[in-house]
Amino acid sequence: MRALEVLRPGPLALVQDLGRPGYAHLGVPPSGALDVPALKLANRLVGNDEAAAGVECLFGGLRLRATTSCTIAVTGPAVTVEVDGRAVGSHSPVWLAAGQVVAIGAPATGLRCYLAVSGGIAVDAELGSRSRDVLSEIGPAPLKTGDVLPLGTPSLPGGADVVLPTAAPAELVVPVEPGPRAHWFEDLATGLAKTWTVTSESNRVGLRLDGAALVRRDEYAEKELPSEGLLTGAVQVPPNGLPVVFLADHPTTGGYPVAAVVRQASLPALAQARPGTLLRFHSSTKVWNR
Repeated sequence: MRALEVLRPGPLALVQDLGRPGYAHLGVPPSGALDVPALKLANRLVGNDEAAAGVECLFGGLRLRATTSCTIAVTGPAVTVEVDGRAVGSHSPVWLAAGQVVAIGAPATGLRCYLAVSGGIAVDAELGSRSRDVLSEIGPAPLKTGDVLPLGTPSLPGGADVVLPTAAPAELVVPVEPGPRAHWFEDLATGLAKTWTVTSESNRVGLRLDGAALVRRDEYAEKELPSEGLLTGAVQVPPNGLPVVFLADHPTTGGYPVAAVVRQASLPALAQARPGTLLRFHSSTKVWNR
């Protein structure tokens, strides 16, 4: 059997692919890898289709044993990767013989690394995806010691990539557009442009931010809102005025106002934002309080 055996999962290791979009009408989030470019790159390096399932590991610590010869690649932030204790580096394809052990260290910057393996992780799919959704608990359970991950049939190697690992910055400037309830808030563009701090309560559902609370305009101070649909990247503002930026495992509806929406291109950077990361929102549009 072509497989990887989990010797140590680290803080949190999840099987992820590109998710299961299109099920919001059933209350199912899109899920999938938070840093989509990193997973796609890892798959290209080992000759997989970009949509193949890999392992998303939070802050490293993952150790796996190959039961068969295979090729692996680790992407995301630059990180130490060892095979049987020998450093092999990240962001390049690495061949494993049967019985060899690969270990991923903790990245110096960023938060999530991605391991792809030739053939992809071939656990059973649910609703067309092998991704774990931590909110709905759909998909394969978080990895634990002793798990055996079946692998698919490898394809021929794909094209080469020029791989330049980047360091996750200590401060992010995140482009946003006005949300459907931007007019509920006083001087919203200025408030969002202030410096926010990513808190330790953040997870795959969303980034929780701390800073100078956003203030509702008087006519909306006590207004209630029926639940309405949410998109990945929605910046929702609960009563305490501290924004939550929803990520891939977000709920499909919510009853707090959405003040802004993060542009899709910035979502991978948010996936690598550790607690303590500083963040400012920016928009080029002046249409905020319509």
